[in-house]
Amino acid sequence: MDAANIVGSLATICSTTSFVPQAWKVIRTRDTSAISKRMYAITVTGFSLWLAYGLMLGQWPLIVTNGICLALSAFIFVMKVLPQPQKEAVASALDPTT
Repeated sequence: MDAANIVGSLATICSTTSFVPQAWKVIRTRDTSAISKRMYAITVTGFSLWLAYGLMLGQWPLIVTNGICLALSAFIFVMKVLPQPQKEAVASALDPTT
């Protein structure tokens, strides 16, 4: 594996895992008050466009990375805009221990 592939792989790992702590915190606490709706709307749009770009080029690294990032950031965004009772239901379904 050359240096470019190593850097790309590390970037993929960092990008995709960066949303996991926030998503898990939302599930555990059901609190999205400190999350910017506008920022996540832009982030979801950006990942959607990157995914479309990767699909147009047929570039699997772009497709996989941005698909995962889109799914995680879209989850956080949806949890932000859901009314509290629905947010509670989703979080309970994903983590029934709380």
